[in-house]
Amino acid sequence: MLVLSSFQLSSSSMKKVKKEIKSAFDISNFKMEPFSIENSESYKLLSKFTTKNFYTIKNESSELMGYAYMEKAPSKTAEFDYLILLDNDLVVKKTKVLIYREEYGGEIASKRWLKQFTGKTINDGLIYKKDIAVISGATISVRSLTNAVNNFMKSVAVLHEKNIL
Repeated sequence: MLVLSSFQLSSSSMKKVKKEIKSAFDISNFKMEPFSIENSESYKLLSKFTTKNFYTIKNESSELMGYAYMEKAPSKTAEFDYLILLDNDLVVKKTKVLIYREEYGGEIASKRWLKQFTGKTINDGLIYKKDIAVISGATISVRSLTNAVNNFMKSVAVLHEKNIL
């Protein structure tokens, strides 16, 4: 599923992103730099990459620590914002639901449930109900996030194969 909406982070969401980066990378000072992918459409990527949703994370010495990707995914009647942090080996360090807008299914944002994505690589495919646990009342959101992470990792694999990442 491709989400075509333009992604723009609020200042409060950006604070959450920075907090998650500090925690996941155990770093207090870092730089987030927008990462531009020239002609991303030509690679037939399953996820959308823009300078507003994909960033490199660098330490004080400008060494690459990893990547941050933020996007929206559909839920039953709205969309939710999520974050995926990758280390510099393209392994998922953390996944976070930044804003969940539904009345039901908020359990998708729980740290315990989201840990299922940690450690996944560009070679791992996630299967709903097999690799990813079901949440009663959040079926659409669970499937949506699972698909979003799969699509993102497949896109990262293509970018890695093309020596862009």
